[in-house]
Amino acid sequence: MPLALLALAVGAFGIGTTEFVMMGLLPDVADDLNISIPTAGHLVSAYALGVVIGAPLLAAATTRMSRRSVLIALMALFVLGNALSAVAPGEISLLAARFVSGLPHGAFFGVGAVVATGMVAPERKARSVSLMFLGLTVANIVGVPAATAMGQALGWRATFLGVSAIGVAAIAALAVLIPRENAPAPAAGLRGELAALRSLPVWLALGTTVAGFGALFAAYSYITPMLTDAAGFADTSVTLLLALFGVGATAGNLLGGRLADHSLRGTLFGGLAALVVVLALFPVLMRTPVTAATSVALLGMAAFVTGSPLQLMVMEKATAAPSLASSANQAAFNLANAGGAWIGGLALAAGFGVTSPALAGSALAVLGLGVAGAAWAVDRRSAASAPGRDRVVAGHVPEGVERVRG
Repeated sequence: MPLALLALAVGAFGIGTTEFVMMGLLPDVADDLNISIPTAGHLVSAYALGVVIGAPLLAAATTRMSRRSVLIALMALFVLGNALSAVAPGEISLLAARFVSGLPHGAFFGVGAVVATGMVAPERKARSVSLMFLGLTVANIVGVPAATAMGQALGWRATFLGVSAIGVAAIAALAVLIPRENAPAPAAGLRGELAALRSLPVWLALGTTVAGFGALFAAYSYITPMLTDAAGFADTSVTLLLALFGVGATAGNLLGGRLADHSLRGTLFGGLAALVVVLALFPVLMRTPVTAATSVALLGMAAFVTGSPLQLMVMEKATAAPSLASSANQAAFNLANAGGAWIGGLALAAGFGVTSPALAGSALAVLGLGVAGAAWAVDRRSAASAPGRDRVVAGHVPEGVERVRG
């Protein structure tokens, strides 16, 4: 694997840290700015809104730029947003700074995935994407706890200065490690990129992302009350248990990348099916501390097995102009975050019990399987109507087709 993937992983590490660290710093921010914790929670929403708006907008606005230059510019915007967060004098300015911090998130992962797959052989594409995403999952194990501890010891502003420093390191790594010839300007232009979004297979792939990761966030958004009220853990144990989720997510991400290079769609179906089962078993698994801790790790693993296949599937469905579609997939991840949390909250508010969000998540995972199945049916119908045009996807050779060497 090219060393340049390390630069993408460093950027992903910084983005993952700043995205999730705010959850742990909400009480400190609320006290310092003299606002309530629910009001401070709007800072999380401001970041997510920045991701959803920025992903397609920045990808579209930079279609004529070299992808290497785009990645460096996006990371510079990331540094600016976090530096502004560190010096924000009040709630409104901090909301604006968090929005700016979220703008480059989706486009960075979207364009980064295109660059990562362009630097490796076809049979290693999914693994290259999983190595970039490794920075995001490791951030949940190391970056977020360390940044939270820094904020609690030195003040929350120090956390965002530290994240800005990670962004500066990522800019240096991108400039040094990504060769110019491996990240040229896209040939399709804005019109070609927009044309990719008119494809039904692209929208089915995006729909699979929303439903599949909506299943994760329906449960994960309410994992703390499940662990404390159902499994009986003390509040002080939750941080360690959430690190288990990060460990499971990291393992699932690496496993999914390796498996998807052999069978992209098989890995996707397998991961979604595993997510259905794990979430359906949550009411049982949450009855004892040992099985509850195990379920948290399994949830991370099952969900993130599908991360690389979903990203690669969107890119494969928009081969002529993948940057915008790939970035739109990151917006879909964040829509899944918001939508899944809302659906899980509806189950809780209806009085179905503290583990009911997991059952709602299981239903969403079934929906994800259904959308993925519809995408598979569309592909089969397209292949049947255009015989002889089958192509190798993610290094997988279709049955009956011999790989040509030479």
